[in-house]
Amino acid sequence: MANVALAGPKEITIRGVLLGIVITLVFTAAQVYLGLKVGLTFATSIPAAVISMALLSAFKDATIQENNIVQTIASAAGTLASVIFVLPGLLMIGWWAHVPFWPTFGACAIGGVLGVMYTVPLRRALVSQSDLPYPEGVAAAEVLKVGTSSRSGAAEGKLGLMAVIWGSVTSALFAAAAGAKLMAGEVAVYFKAGSGATGIGAASSLALLGAGHLMGITVGIAMLVGLIIAWAVLVPVLTSMDPMPALSAADHALGVWSKQVRIIGAGTIGAAAIVTLAGLGKPVLGGLKSALETARKAKMTGAEIPRADQDLPIFIVGLVTLLAMVPAGWLLASFLQGGVLSSLALPLVAVGVGYILVAGVFAAAVCGYMAGLIGSSNSPVSGIAILTILGASLSVGFVGKHIMGPEVAHALVAYALFVTTVVLAVAVIGNDNLQDLKTGQLVGATPWKQQVGLLIGVGAGSAVVPLVLELLNRANGFAGAPNVGVISDNPLAAPQATLISTLAKGVIGNNLEWDLVGYGALLGLLLVVVNFVVKKASGDRYSLPPLGVGLAIYLPSAVTAPVVVGAVAGWLFERAVSSATWGETAKRIGVLIMSGFIVGESLFNVGLAGLIVASGVGEPLAIANGMSETTHMLIALVLGGAIVSGLYRWAARSAQKIAA
Repeated sequence: MANVALAGPKEITIRGVLLGIVITLVFTAAQVYLGLKVGLTFATSIPAAVISMALLSAFKDATIQENNIVQTIASAAGTLASVIFVLPGLLMIGWWAHVPFWPTFGACAIGGVLGVMYTVPLRRALVSQSDLPYPEGVAAAEVLKVGTSSRSGAAEGKLGLMAVIWGSVTSALFAAAAGAKLMAGEVAVYFKAGSGATGIGAASSLALLGAGHLMGITVGIAMLVGLIIAWAVLVPVLTSMDPMPALSAADHALGVWSKQVRIIGAGTIGAAAIVTLAGLGKPVLGGLKSALETARKAKMTGAEIPRADQDLPIFIVGLVTLLAMVPAGWLLASFLQGGVLSSLALPLVAVGVGYILVAGVFAAAVCGYMAGLIGSSNSPVSGIAILTILGASLSVGFVGKHIMGPEVAHALVAYALFVTTVVLAVAVIGNDNLQDLKTGQLVGATPWKQQVGLLIGVGAGSAVVPLVLELLNRANGFAGAPNVGVISDNPLAAPQATLISTLAKGVIGNNLEWDLVGYGALLGLLLVVVNFVVKKASGDRYSLPPLGVGLAIYLPSAVTAPVVVGAVAGWLFERAVSSATWGETAKRIGVLIMSGFIVGESLFNVGLAGLIVASGVGEPLAIANGMSETTHMLIALVLGGAIVSGLYRWAARSAQKIAA
């Protein structure tokens, strides 16, 4: 039996756990809304670390490791909320009218626990013994080090909290102005192009600008390329091939985009994801082998395992994984109970549990590796979700093919979506776990305590997701869903769930437009080649991520255009301050303002959903006014530009004062 040194700094504390849970609850609510509206989520580690440092600085015995546990717990919010990329599909196909708490909680919790367990054996190979950059994990560690290392660091910690607050308040007020109809919710221009049509739209959203800043210029340029391909090439060409002079330019362009172009985008994402992930088999298997070998040597030799290298025991990991299959099987059986698939419950549950076990390991390992390579926010979760639903649909469709009919097909689609929800929860928590463990390695944390912290975050996040999802379902509903009894007539787009449910229905119903998917796949392969050439020619200084291009083709321009603007604005800001001695501080403050943008707008809209449900009024804040649509758009542009430029200047001045 290996000797284990137990002494170490204060890490898991009651106050830290409670603070981490509170931050998780808030950020999960924000993430659920953002994901449903625009199909994107953001990493919460850095804003959580700043909030933790600012609040725990009141305690003299607070340590950097304790702050790290808080951000580890809270980071579950930035990842587990990604299950809403799939879950609303069950509402869209009419399987659920309301979001049931326990099945949703169970899918999130079981998947989250497995995500932690699956990535424990990979830590040594992919974190401590790896040269993967882990950009977000390293950034979070730097924030923690700066904030706890000196008096100026403490001052930056307090300034960082103010940055999050300012960003949150201004974005909430900006969203409130749109909700009150005092400015346009979207700035858009559509026009005829010969016999066809095209245009561009951009949501009036500081949250999306913030997301673009956080994603960076590389992803921003990739999305710009995707916008050009979609709206300057595909939409004009395809609308010209199918002229509809009776329709307005906006209706013609948006109709062709939704029915054809976004399916091409789905094919692009799928092909790019497959090629990207194909090269990961060797490092993933190598990591698992290294972890098992290390554990075996330590057990045989009785060698002492340093505190900073202690994972949850591999026996516990294996036992928890196997035990989790029991509630997973019960959850799947309950989902099938009393329906048209009752006679196939046993084989379907067996297939579902096996799929969660095998596909979950693959998804967690791949996402964990990609988090190390390009960061959690940029990890190809969309690609993983697409591959997972295709595999799940083919598997359950094979089991039920001999009794296939409209009702059976409908039930099989629902079951495939539910299984995919669990696997996606595995993937996104695996994505987060290794990033957090990298932060922990850099600040001297104990790995097993971080793994326990993430399990706590999984529990808290799993409880919030169904509550917020049902609130938004009652208030807004979702595009394409029956939306019976929904109060507002502004349904949330839930673009990722739309794609996933469309693919499931197409595979099981055998009516997917494979020709469009095939064109998209060819485009994805071409983009992989272009990316390879760009990286090779620039010595790896530049790249054009194919997944970013594919996402911009698939997602509405109202989402991607503000992200591109935010990425360019962030690049210009960071370039302007980079040569100054206080430049790095200004950059960190800028990141926190942008995180605040996302949190503030999202929480405001969750609150607005609550007000809609409580009042029974679809637009409770709307104020009648006689301004034209053009005036509303100009107000949105001017006000948004003033807020962003003003807060960037505030970040630079504040950083300068700290350095003085």
